[in-house]
Amino acid sequence: MKISLLLAALALLPQGAGAAPKKAAEKVYEVKTVLVAPYSGVITPAASEFIAGAVDKLNGPGGADLLVLALDTPGGLDSSMREIIKKMLASKKPVAVYVSPPGARAASAGVFIAMASPLVGMAPGTNIGAAHPVMIGGGLPGMPGGKDGKEEKKKDPMEDKVLNDASAYMKSITQKSGRNVEWAVSAVTKSDSIPAGEAVKAGVADFVAVDLEEFFAKADGRRAGEFGALKCPGPAVEYFRQTRRQKFLATITDPNIAMILMSLGAAGLFIELYNPGLILPGVVGAVSLVMAFYSFQTLSANFAGIALILLGFVFFIAEIKVISYGLLTLAGAASILMGGLMLFNQPSMGGMSVSMSMLLSTVIGLIAVVAGVAYFALKAQLRKVVTGIESLKDKRGLAKTALTPKGKVLVEGELWDAESVSGDIPAGAEVDVTAVDGFRIRVKARG
Repeated sequence: MKISLLLAALALLPQGAGAAPKKAAEKVYEVKTVLVAPYSGVITPAASEFIAGAVDKLNGPGGADLLVLALDTPGGLDSSMREIIKKMLASKKPVAVYVSPPGARAASAGVFIAMASPLVGMAPGTNIGAAHPVMIGGGLPGMPGGKDGKEEKKKDPMEDKVLNDASAYMKSITQKSGRNVEWAVSAVTKSDSIPAGEAVKAGVADFVAVDLEEFFAKADGRRAGEFGALKCPGPAVEYFRQTRRQKFLATITDPNIAMILMSLGAAGLFIELYNPGLILPGVVGAVSLVMAFYSFQTLSANFAGIALILLGFVFFIAEIKVISYGLLTLAGAASILMGGLMLFNQPSMGGMSVSMSMLLSTVIGLIAVVAGVAYFALKAQLRKVVTGIESLKDKRGLAKTALTPKGKVLVEGELWDAESVSGDIPAGAEVDVTAVDGFRIRVKARG
């Protein structure tokens, strides 16, 4: 009886009640076409515009199924980086990051961009990390932030603010993408950097791929965040390239190029001011200065640094007009050097600075230009007068009347009142002009 009741009870149970629950089928995201956007360089507004354009094309009508950002960057501007990440996170289709080619890196701002991606691949020989916001321009001993063997005890509140903000931002985007939060935060706070192989082991990257073909092979079946498991066996590939305008803007928004443009502008104006009417140096100088100021504005350059550089140019121009025996030139060189060091002295600008070698060569070049212009200006001032009454000095003349000691002398086809400084001179004798006194000349007998 008991056995029959037990069997009846088991019969009433739902089928499979004692079995383990089945896992819900994983979402599959099919990738038939891929848009590849290669970018190598500093993260600037031009880079943000390019990558945003690639994301827009991905999500536009007839867009691809997946965007692969082939990235190689030393870092860049915080504002441009955040614009890129906002675009990536708002995309309705996955945006993968591929740190490539071999030997490339994703440093500073590049780390943030990679951590915001649901799929990260790295080529062999690449590395990722070092996302600590730094004060650029303070890399000399004895200067704030410089290395003189002693660690600074006093911390700048602004640096702490920027560091905390960057850490929180990194933690937020890494949690969303499901990557190694602990390492990502240490990349910000401790400037940790690791090679491709270690990045895969640490959960920072998904895999190492030699080329795009291997990238797609290893991405096939791998989960890409909320988009699900990718299905991409040999997709069709289309490339998204920078426009000429974007390449030009990316070039001039390099701090070193901006500094060179400003120097060319100053040199052109020096030459034009010394010799008005040449036109070409003035035009080149004006255009170069405008492009330099555009670059400095785009890069959020330090106003004090720009002011010091302009003050240095004023000293150089004054050297042409005022004989200071090189003191104004030295003051101008020192002003430009200090201005260049201060130019990008602000936090969260990893990879954005003027190199010391370029800065020194620029200052030396400007000194050479100013010295050359000053030399020709001084030479012109000391040159013998060739027109006007002053030009009569040392010229040969003919006494038209006897000079006892005053009389008339014919010089350069003109008759002049003259006074002899060598005694009486008979009419018809040759004389030499020794001096010009107002509208009277002094002469001596030609001997």
